[in-house]
Amino acid sequence: MIELNINGRDVQVDAEPDTPLLWVLREQLGMTGTKFGCGIGMCGACTIHFAGTAVRSCTLPVAGAVGIPITTIEGLDSPVQGAWIAEQVPQCGYCQSGQIMAAAAMLAQNPRPTDADIDAQMTNLCRCATYDRIRKGIKAAAATIPLPPTPEPSLEPAPEPVPEEQPTESGEASQ
Repeated sequence: MIELNINGRDVQVDAEPDTPLLWVLREQLGMTGTKFGCGIGMCGACTIHFAGTAVRSCTLPVAGAVGIPITTIEGLDSPVQGAWIAEQVPQCGYCQSGQIMAAAAMLAQNPRPTDADIDAQMTNLCRCATYDRIRKGIKAAAATIPLPPTPEPSLEPAPEPVPEEQPTESGEASQ
């Protein structure tokens, strides 16, 4: 038995250690929101959060997930989901759970991404080519994320610098 923490819940599964986590999620745990796409980690349909980082579950052996908190689309609570609906991002929808997972992980690290940031970090494939709507959805979600407060500038004067000791003609430091 292999013990995993998925969506905040400890579960035990009976699987070979090298079984891809994707198949454990889908076949043993019934979490079918994580999709099978390519099986080689290229398309991103199987993206999950692995300790908060977007990871392709089709190439992650289940034994490598022991002790690491895993979040699937079924356990995600992010403004990305609402933005996806509001911006009508999906077309066929097959890749969207992976796209949402990748976008949520990106926004957790960079709450105000530029178009270049999005293009560089969103490597999931979309056969319907809704990339413009994906970018629009990410920006809509980002706009709802409060930024941490910036510290107020201090109104107190900066401390006076301590003068460095100057050597005398004899080479000794003056007091």
